[in-house]
Amino acid sequence: MEKAIATKGLSKEYSGVFRVKDLDLQIRQGEVYGFLGPNGAGKSTTMKMILGLVRPTRGSVELFGQRLTEKSRIDILRQTGSLIESPAYYGHLTGMENMRIIQKLMDLPEKNIRKALSIVRLDNQRNKKVKYYSLGMKQRLGIAMALARFPKLLVLDEPTNGLDPAGIEEIRELICSLPAQYGMTVMISSHILSEIDRMATAAGIINKGELVFQGSMEELRAKSSHSIVMRVRSREKAAGLLSDYSPKMTPEGELAFEHVSDDAVARINSRLVENGIPVFRIEERRKSLEEIFLDLTGKAAAL
Repeated sequence: MEKAIATKGLSKEYSGVFRVKDLDLQIRQGEVYGFLGPNGAGKSTTMKMILGLVRPTRGSVELFGQRLTEKSRIDILRQTGSLIESPAYYGHLTGMENMRIIQKLMDLPEKNIRKALSIVRLDNQRNKKVKYYSLGMKQRLGIAMALARFPKLLVLDEPTNGLDPAGIEEIRELICSLPAQYGMTVMISSHILSEIDRMATAAGIINKGELVFQGSMEELRAKSSHSIVMRVRSREKAAGLLSDYSPKMTPEGELAFEHVSDDAVARINSRLVENGIPVFRIEERRKSLEEIFLDLTGKAAAL
């Protein structure tokens, strides 16, 4: 499938320190691509380079197979819409008046701005001054501005930041609907894995400016290795009896076995019972996506 975004060796250096280093992003058309990383990992800087707002120190950006250069930038960006960091608006104007400014700047038909406001569910609030909008309404107005030209690519930088649960759900539903209804590719950044898990079809994880994972959400979930945990009496004796299965002791004093089959679990249980060691509990545990994220980015990273 054709790539909506492809970067090669994309890097940005500030004051001798690389904030983004050698990123090779591959985002296919029609995907909702979750761009994850701790705060300060380089997500916003990367998105700004993709949109031509920040000049890379080295590396290249291609959008829809066309390299982003000073000469090609305007034509390429006509196919994109974006909301970076926070929406820009005039608080003393209404939502519709703000959209008319976008209409004039982009030379868009009337139907575009009305449709964009409808998509983000601001039809009934379009004549209200933006300074009286809630935070969620302001975010939706920002997304409507990004949607106004109905771009092939939509780039959203933490669009659910600061929203209440109802607002987050609205934005999530909107983003999930865009590829199927309008043929858009969506790149969305976040530092909250659970949000991306419910929206994205693919993900890239960045840490300290470097890409530590890229692939489908299924591939990310596959990193969730499972283990069998047993609570037994006389765990030291049990561990000795089961040394051929390489048991590990959990902080809670349980025995953990990694990569064991159902047949092996049955044999382990039988051996314990035959040797007079009661088994109180057997359970399967998998790493959560949050734990995978912490493994990839370092457990000390701030989420």
